[in-house]
Amino acid sequence: MTDAHLSNHDQMADCLQGLRVVDLTRNLPGPFATRLLADLGADVLKIEPKKGDPARVFGELFAALNHGKTTEKHDFHDPKAIATIKAHLKEADVMLDSFRPGVLAEMGLDTKTLHAINPKLVMVSITGYGIAGSYAKEGVYLESAEPKNSSQINHNWSDKAGHDINFMAMSGVLDQLKTAQGEQAMPNVQFADLAGGSDTAVIALLAAVFAAQRTGKGRHIAISMTHSLYNHMVMPKVTGKLISRFSGDNSNSASNNTSSTAPIPQHDFLGGALPCYRLYQTADQRHMAVGSLELKFWQGLCEVLELPALKDIHWQLGIMPNRPESQTATKTMAEKFASQTLEHWQGVFAATDVCVTPVLNLQEAKAHPLFAHQDEYQATSGWQQIS
Repeated sequence: MTDAHLSNHDQMADCLQGLRVVDLTRNLPGPFATRLLADLGADVLKIEPKKGDPARVFGELFAALNHGKTTEKHDFHDPKAIATIKAHLKEADVMLDSFRPGVLAEMGLDTKTLHAINPKLVMVSITGYGIAGSYAKEGVYLESAEPKNSSQINHNWSDKAGHDINFMAMSGVLDQLKTAQGEQAMPNVQFADLAGGSDTAVIALLAAVFAAQRTGKGRHIAISMTHSLYNHMVMPKVTGKLISRFSGDNSNSASNNTSSTAPIPQHDFLGGALPCYRLYQTADQRHMAVGSLELKFWQGLCEVLELPALKDIHWQLGIMPNRPESQTATKTMAEKFASQTLEHWQGVFAATDVCVTPVLNLQEAKAHPLFAHQDEYQATSGWQQIS
């Protein structure tokens, strides 16, 4: 690791110096959020139950999530332990938890109690589906044998347990992760936990701390990982409309909320429908990622592959995925990439700038020069301070 690289990390590590955080979270979303805060210089006190965080059994994972933090273990049912936690919170700027709604109140750590002790305290609760109320409730209709006779029950989602796979499923994101054949993929990256939970929580708490510094008033924020992840689907919500507008095919319109006419993920604008933006299999059953979305990159790609006849078959020239020319271009590209191995195509595209890269596995990514100075345990490794 170079001195310059270390310098970048050292410089970023003073950004949150003086921020005092009490972390009551466990597993992945909360600890990753507070790891990021710690890497930026915050003073993080991790408070675990007597049995410890369940993630401790994973060894390296626990170390990756919790380095740079001070740790204490307390019996959450012991009034003396709760008094100790309150003493920490009296001096803290932020508290994070990942309990189900109502647990903090049972522990004597409800919003009213804590703000009486520390009015500026920012409380962030990372939840699966939100807290009780309209945000986390829905009417569930139970149909009887007679369709006209239906009864409604209240279903409080805030009371339901769940994990990343459940939050991804309910947000609609999991359905977006399908193969070209429409088979459901099972991701090995916890998008709901990390993007919907950790990152969203950090943004929310820093905004609330900034407000508390100006107003002297803290607040309690509940993060719903499901709702937050749903908000990340910016492209799927609009690209179906884009395809419909260009192609004149309203059956693929995202404006229609029924499942029968919603955009099919693998047929959506950035889901593999375009020949210029999709994965192509190589001769050794690996894949190349083609992101030549703009016309100039697509035409450059066609030149590299010696396929000049395809240069004008592009969505920016009005050739949409439903056109036969576009489908033929996809087939021709697929045949071309399938004729050589991944290693061959890596060599071909190493010196070109047409948005084409190999699909690397984890070991290959770690060994790539791009990650030569990657710190496995530094949440801010992707940040570079320019000056």
